[in-house]
Amino acid sequence: MSTAAFGTADEDNAHLTRADSKAVRRRSLALLASLIRPVRLRFWLTIGMVVVSQLTRVAGPALIAFGIDHALPALRAGDNLPLILSGVLYLAAAIATAATTALYVTSTARLSQAMLLDLRLRVFRHTQRLSLEFHEKYTSGRIIARQTSDLEALRELLDSGVSSLASGLLFMVFTAITVFVLDWRTGLIMLCAGVPMFFLARWYQKHSQIAFRESRVVSARLIVHFVETMTGIRAVKAFRKERENAARYGQLSEDYRKNTVRSINLNGVFQPGLVLIGNVCVAVVLLLGGFRVLSGGLAVGVLLALILSTKRFFQPVDQMAMFYNSFQSAQAALEKVSGLLQEIPTVRPPRNPVALKNPRGKIEFRGVEFGYGDGRLVVPYLDLHIPAGQTVALVGQTGAGKSTLAKLVARFYDVTSGSLALDGVDLRELSTTDLRRAVVMVTQEAFLFSGSVADNIALGRPEASRDEIEAAARAVGAHEFIAGLPEGYDTDVNKRGGRVSAGQRQLIGFARAFLAAPAVLILDEATSSLDIPSERMVQAGLARLLDGAASQDAASDAGRTAIIIAHRLSTVETADRVLVVHDGRVVEDGTPAELISGGGRFARLHGAWRDSLV
Repeated sequence: MSTAAFGTADEDNAHLTRADSKAVRRRSLALLASLIRPVRLRFWLTIGMVVVSQLTRVAGPALIAFGIDHALPALRAGDNLPLILSGVLYLAAAIATAATTALYVTSTARLSQAMLLDLRLRVFRHTQRLSLEFHEKYTSGRIIARQTSDLEALRELLDSGVSSLASGLLFMVFTAITVFVLDWRTGLIMLCAGVPMFFLARWYQKHSQIAFRESRVVSARLIVHFVETMTGIRAVKAFRKERENAARYGQLSEDYRKNTVRSINLNGVFQPGLVLIGNVCVAVVLLLGGFRVLSGGLAVGVLLALILSTKRFFQPVDQMAMFYNSFQSAQAALEKVSGLLQEIPTVRPPRNPVALKNPRGKIEFRGVEFGYGDGRLVVPYLDLHIPAGQTVALVGQTGAGKSTLAKLVARFYDVTSGSLALDGVDLRELSTTDLRRAVVMVTQEAFLFSGSVADNIALGRPEASRDEIEAAARAVGAHEFIAGLPEGYDTDVNKRGGRVSAGQRQLIGFARAFLAAPAVLILDEATSSLDIPSERMVQAGLARLLDGAASQDAASDAGRTAIIIAHRLSTVETADRVLVVHDGRVVEDGTPAELISGGGRFARLHGAWRDSLV
């Protein structure tokens, strides 16, 4: 979870090749289209309201020209109908503009919120579906950035940016058409003004796109550093890393400031440039149109309408330039989110799962090889049979591959080659529901979710009654300390189990696993946080569970299969069988007594442990 490593990967994304950039853009547009599809009816209705509002808005100058050049002369002649008609039409156009604008603004808000809800749920569900391999590479800070800053950038754009860009563009198109209808010469002047505007916009688009992509990268790196610091605050304080972390955070904040200033400077050139082009165009129209009025080639009302239309033509440009920043930021965010959603789980559920209604817990490794990603093989080759109901201890030096074997049994990873079967069925053919019910793993850090103690224990079996929850807690010796909490089983453990100690969290994790009553129970250094009395209570509860007495739904008459990974050999002594693992291979296999008398690796480990007790 290195911040620096993450930054390097995303910096590569910030400087994409042209081909890659097109592919990313297509991916982002495909995601946007999929979000629009469920709400396409409201989408097209909103577009229709935008079109109507801009048509009625554009009609104002033309009605003024009609009133000056036709209604006023008719009034002098005694006919007031044209003046009344032009006034009524102008008022009607103003009311229609206000009404349709209000409608499309509210409709856009509902549309954007529906799309964002869909996207937010997609990101969360997809992130949960991704394999453990992904989560061990993709830092939590980056995932938080996808759910917070990136979706916030999209919200800002969808709530008001899209409607402003669309309405501004349509207004400019309709205004240009109106100008051409009134006087084609003025229309050509506006087209000429569009040439420098186009090149200025292209320049801004090219440079701002890079700037906003880098902005998403820097923002995510800032979040990653903050999350890692707050998550590991105990280690930070223990090793006095506050000053170093503050310096690193200051550097990242400075990078973010520089990137933001760069974006502002680009906008500082783009926005005034557009205003200058618009004002020059209005001046040219006024100058040339004025001479034509003097020569009788252009009516005064038409000249007024042309000046108003030309000035109004450039008004949305300023607003569109402002929202173009949101558009670039949202585009960069959409690229990041679409990239996350494109990630494919490496551990996938089977298309035609095999049912496993009454699992016994027999485990078989057949020619198994495994390596993380494209790295070297961690498990070179393994044939191993674990009968149902057997308690097996995996021992060995740190990095020997013990936890890797446990993760393969839990199917957090799939084997690279060979097969790993539970009760004769390959794990890759089992449904996720059956596998999670049959195999439960308790890790060194028993994570507690926000909620009550009872809720956390019931995670192993949500439909369990309060009596069953308390019985599971008693089985592992957790009932006494839980009963002593302020609200007993209803006590809120707060974030990450703030109200209970590390050992107590571990006991709650054991109660959770015991309540689940799995066929295979994996304990990965699960007693490391317990003191000696607590460890003995857990061992007693573990013995009851493995004998099938802790639950009425015992897996079989043989009890439950247990795989125990522990450095404390007091836990290992209760095992039926010990496997000594070295470099991913099982180098010793036998009962604890046999291996101790054999004088091998386990005997040396056992002797060192006995000496440490003395």
